[in-house]
Amino acid sequence: MTKTKQPTLLQSFIPIIFLILLLVVNVGIFGSEALGGSNQMVLILSAGVAALMAIRIGFSWNEIQTGIIKSISAAMPSVLILLMIGALAGTWMLSGIVPAMIYYGLQILNPTIFLVAACIACSIVSIATGSSWTTAATVGIALIGIGKALGISEGLVAGAILSGAYFGDKMSPLSDTTNLAPAMAGTDLFTHIRYMTITTVPSILIALLLYLIIGLTNRSGNEIAGKAEILAAIDSTFNISGWLFIVPVLVVIFIVKKMPALPAILTGALLGSVFALIFQPHLVNQAAEMAIYDGKLFNRLNDLFPSFTRGFIGSIQALFGDIAFTTGNPVLDSEGLLSSGGMAGMLETIWLILSAMIFGGVMEGAGMLKRIANAIISKVKSVGALTSGTVGTCLFFNFTASDQYLTIVIPGRMYADAYKKEGLAPENLSRTLEDSGTVTSVLVPWNTCGAYHSTVLGVTTGTYLPYCFFNLFSPIMTLVVAFTGYKIKKLVR
Repeated sequence: MTKTKQPTLLQSFIPIIFLILLLVVNVGIFGSEALGGSNQMVLILSAGVAALMAIRIGFSWNEIQTGIIKSISAAMPSVLILLMIGALAGTWMLSGIVPAMIYYGLQILNPTIFLVAACIACSIVSIATGSSWTTAATVGIALIGIGKALGISEGLVAGAILSGAYFGDKMSPLSDTTNLAPAMAGTDLFTHIRYMTITTVPSILIALLLYLIIGLTNRSGNEIAGKAEILAAIDSTFNISGWLFIVPVLVVIFIVKKMPALPAILTGALLGSVFALIFQPHLVNQAAEMAIYDGKLFNRLNDLFPSFTRGFIGSIQALFGDIAFTTGNPVLDSEGLLSSGGMAGMLETIWLILSAMIFGGVMEGAGMLKRIANAIISKVKSVGALTSGTVGTCLFFNFTASDQYLTIVIPGRMYADAYKKEGLAPENLSRTLEDSGTVTSVLVPWNTCGAYHSTVLGVTTGTYLPYCFFNLFSPIMTLVVAFTGYKIKKLVR
């Protein structure tokens, strides 16, 4: 956008205030169904208010629309990955990969150590892949199923998964945000990672301790008496085999070898279809029966090549639509552990992301977000205050810009000179950006990360937020370090 007039602080806050008030009313009315469409409308209406403010201060509609398109374009990689994850979840369910993870996990894990084990497992996978998204979509889905079968609260399980996934994401040199933060602050990758250990390691240790205490004292998760029946139900429905783990192992290898996420996940989804045809042909036929089709070629192809036709229909159905398998076991069937929505199951989340990016695009393009952040910078008078301002700005951008990359890029650019003026090394800024920007993005329902993980794991952000201990403690830890002056690195002149 071409700025013709700078927004005032009041003008910049009006859309934010409108958004907050309308969200409170909306959630109070719609409750858990707010993400089904009403929150999306709130974001679009708030974008309308921001657009009116932008027009009032001198922007044309074409400039506003350009800002919206730019914002949506930035979110498109996330949208595409989300679609591929939906496809992957469908074929991994159809092939028996996810049920196999649940099957073996139930035999290995027990409620006492489950949360700690889940957090550690997700940390390892996330460090290896550099992606909290991939971690949640692979081992995360299986762990949710295992946790439910063990009778553990889904909020607790999702919190442990995301704590581990985001710890690994932050500490992995393969992570995009871990590379982006030092680039914005002006330091190198490995200096940034080493400096993050000062706050990140204590945060994850606190999280693990809390998960262990909960496991030792929480009686909601018990060694369920019907575990044998659950295992038998899975075994009678799916052909369970260790060979099924070839697919997730290959996906991890692809990503470790720096294959781009989108083709890696698509390959994993297609391999899931192949393994479904090999290991679960009876379920592929069931999936084909769930599909709706009336194509002219169907009868002819079905007469000539019945196996091919059924295999094609079942595989495509798993990639894009609903599949669900009943076992006769009430725990598995009532929780929907053996079902998937495919690509179509992600459309509601994509709608939310696009609505959020429309609002963020108007706010950023009209200079309103920058105006609010500059007001914070002007009040900075000390290291602690500067760090607090950075944390507050990152939280604000996660809430308003709705994208973790914008939350790193914009404050990173804005605060770089301020840190230099205070004589602070750039790794202080890069660490704070990650501690407060990257890890809290998953806590905002309409942020791309919050929307993604709540959809993939099937747990709302409000349900898992209180248990994402690592994500909650990280910004607190960075403030503690700043105000105590512990290992605050000075700029070498």
